[in-house]
Amino acid sequence: MASTTNGQWYPPEWPARIRALTNGELTPSAPRRAATVLLLRDTDHGGPAVHMLRRRASMAFAGGAYAYPGGSVDPRDERPMGWAGPSRAEWAVRLGVDPSTAQAIVCAAVRETFEESGVLLAGDSATTVVADTNGEEWAADRAALVAHELSFADFLARRGLLLRSDLLAAWARWITPEFEPRRYDTFFFVAALPEGQRALNVSTEADRTVWIRPEEAAAGYDRGELLMMPPTISTLRSLQPYPSVTDALAAAGAQDLTPVLARAHLVDGEIVLSWPGHEEFTKHIATDEGPAGRSGGPRA
Repeated sequence: MASTTNGQWYPPEWPARIRALTNGELTPSAPRRAATVLLLRDTDHGGPAVHMLRRRASMAFAGGAYAYPGGSVDPRDERPMGWAGPSRAEWAVRLGVDPSTAQAIVCAAVRETFEESGVLLAGDSATTVVADTNGEEWAADRAALVAHELSFADFLARRGLLLRSDLLAAWARWITPEFEPRRYDTFFFVAALPEGQRALNVSTEADRTVWIRPEEAAAGYDRGELLMMPPTISTLRSLQPYPSVTDALAAAGAQDLTPVLARAHLVDGEIVLSWPGHEEFTKHIATDEGPAGRSGGPRA
């Protein structure tokens, strides 16, 4: 991993892949739909804290980086299921997709949050939330979901639960750059940690979990101590102005969901990698080859 003065995740193979893309030698793969959730809870020290996990270094995508619970949409996330809160049609308008896709994205957000943190945004009615997800039976259900042995619709039906879509609020949308082999069209949501529940360190993809205030996490990134991808640090910075979870959730409706997609182009003999509207992530990459055929690295 190559980095400059901060903790921006920058794989060493990116320069070569960017050159191949700009030269027309690389065909971008289609991004998969995905969802991730910024779980929030209020603190006694001013401002909310967000739940983050550190991806295992062995992970093929963003190993070692801090992120939020989340993952890809499962085709079974479109199955009919118990549902409360804004309708699929209302979510379709907010997310800019069709109703079936909107359900799948919202379902993936709730399912992945349960799989990776044990937090379940569901209840036995439109006004209740599960109070506790500890215990062997809940752990067995999580394992079956992770192994794709159980669909989320069947999980909810078995337990007599409704997905509480009103507990989520859409916050941002980022698409993995075209030169990445694994690409995701990811919707970021915010949600309050339900009363009585607690986030568990149960993700098979993480080796550490923390509750941390957005400004503290951003400071760790700026010092180069916490590794993050651009969407992660961007959403952390966007949360900093809000003094409480309630304030953050109230502001979600005004957040811009225009997809953010990195662009690479040639300028004065350099490849410039940029995320429109997010200048802090811009990188300048040499177009020549370094010693022993190694690609030239990035600079800010």
